[in-house]
Amino acid sequence: MAFRHRFDPTSLREYDIRGIVGKTLTTEDAYAIGRTFGSIIARNGGTTLVVGYDGRLSSPDLEAAVVKGARASGVDVIRMGRGPTPMLYFASMTLKADGAIMVTGSHNPPDHNGFKMMLANRPFFGGQISELGRLSETGDVVAQATGSVRTLDIAPRYVERLLQDWDGGERQLCVVWDNGHGAAGEALSLLVRKLPGVHIVLNGEIDGHFPAHHPDPTIIGNLQQLIAAVKAENADLGIAFDGDADRIGVVDNTGQVLWADQLLAVLARDVLRDHAGATVIADVKASQVLFDAVDQAGGHSVMWGSGHSLIKAKMAETGAVLAGEMSGHIFFADRWYGFDDALYAAVRLLGIVARLSGPLSNVRRALPHMFSTPELRFDCADTRKFDVVAEVAARLRESGARVSLIDGVRVTTDDGWWLLRASNTQAMLVARIESGTQTGLARLQAELAAQLADSGVDAPDFQGADTRH
Repeated sequence: MAFRHRFDPTSLREYDIRGIVGKTLTTEDAYAIGRTFGSIIARNGGTTLVVGYDGRLSSPDLEAAVVKGARASGVDVIRMGRGPTPMLYFASMTLKADGAIMVTGSHNPPDHNGFKMMLANRPFFGGQISELGRLSETGDVVAQATGSVRTLDIAPRYVERLLQDWDGGERQLCVVWDNGHGAAGEALSLLVRKLPGVHIVLNGEIDGHFPAHHPDPTIIGNLQQLIAAVKAENADLGIAFDGDADRIGVVDNTGQVLWADQLLAVLARDVLRDHAGATVIADVKASQVLFDAVDQAGGHSVMWGSGHSLIKAKMAETGAVLAGEMSGHIFFADRWYGFDDALYAAVRLLGIVARLSGPLSNVRRALPHMFSTPELRFDCADTRKFDVVAEVAARLRESGARVSLIDGVRVTTDDGWWLLRASNTQAMLVARIESGTQTGLARLQAELAAQLADSGVDAPDFQGADTRH
């Protein structure tokens, strides 16, 4: 019977395919992804696909359907099994595979799942995902065939490669890790056995129910268990992962969060010692403190759009040695492969901490003191969100404001800056604000609120947001 399949349109996102299992995402969708993506690989002259899956309850069935679909397109499938998304990227690059598919819901709720893809070891996103949907709906696939399948345990090789870049000597750090019951569990267990020091792993067992807390280290409520453990153990630092371990969260020795832009400043200073003048990329949500720190350390800072696929593409274009996002994605091209890997970022950070003359909290405190909101997300219809940003941009340009339009609208004033952008994955607007003073922050909040009101949108609850400084 001829193949033809239509996806729920809400599942075809900018950076991946994602939905609610049993509602907007099914095993039929997974088969169609394998069948269609396998056809794309074959038409590109490729033959091999690496497939992996995370610890969600629905992931094994979805992975099996992907494999079945890909084999039906004549593709030879290498099954990595369960593990973190970066391990799949590592497998794809070191095996020189023609494509890779990771079944993962990342940091989404337990009943969600999805698929991240690479084609010829480059991100597969945006228009490519739309095209995959079109090919599937029209049945435009290669003739049915039967590709081979084999299983490969890549975890030992992956962990050994992580350890190659340990540069902290023999100092015995005390580190608390919060796996959040996510997919890094087994790889993390292998890693900490071979790192020097004392390592305490919280929630190490992979469990798709996520019984301890939601696996999203960008939300401070999800870090409370880690913070408490760092204080109780008098640890040097704490490290947390999201559900598929491509995003990192860090807590210093005092239990204070080192947010992703602060973390990137620490990492960039270290990398730039060996790469003077190199490019470091951060997304539009990052603090000005980060961009200034990169430039002061002799690097070339570049602000770019949010989204791991966009950042990877920009790294390839510019030859950047390091990049990061406020969401906790950290990308090393210095000694590593350029993809976002929380386990690798952790190893590099531990090396830096081991070489410090004092605690990590001293480094955090030495960064310029700023007042800023966290990432504020508030409802706005998909049919309206991009128009609102365009309206705000037009008014600001007309007023002569200092505006960057790289991704949404980032406005710079004497008080600091504020950002408004449309979410690529949800019916929401996203805002962030930063100032050197509390009164400046309040003025910037009022400016953003006025612009939103002019477009008929209610401002987010600034009072309810935890201001970090």
